[in-house]
Amino acid sequence: METSKVGKRGAVVVPARLRRKFGIEEGSIVIAEEREEGILIRPAVALPLEVYTPERRAEFLLSNAVDARDYARAARAVRKMGLKPERIPHVKPAGV
Repeated sequence: METSKVGKRGAVVVPARLRRKFGIEEGSIVIAEEREEGILIRPAVALPLEVYTPERRAEFLLSNAVDARDYARAARAVRKMGLKPERIPHVKPAGV
C-alpha cells in the first residue's frame, strides 16, 4: 500500500510504480468510483470505435426500412454510395 497527498483542486498524485503497472500516463482518463470503504481510482477502458464499411452501412439502410417508400429512399441512398442494393445482403420490409 502506498500513500499519496491531495493537492490543489483535489489533484491526487498516483505513485510512479502504480502508474507504470497500470499504464497510466499524463492525460490518461481514470474513473473515480465511490465504494463503501472509500474511493476506488482505476484506469478507464477505451474501446475502439467500430468503423463500418460502405457495404455494412448499406445493409443497415436497407434492412431498417419500414415500408416500400422508406425502402425506395434507402435504395437511392445506397446507389448514391456507388453500390447496387440487389447485391447487398439485407432483409426487405413486408410488401416490398
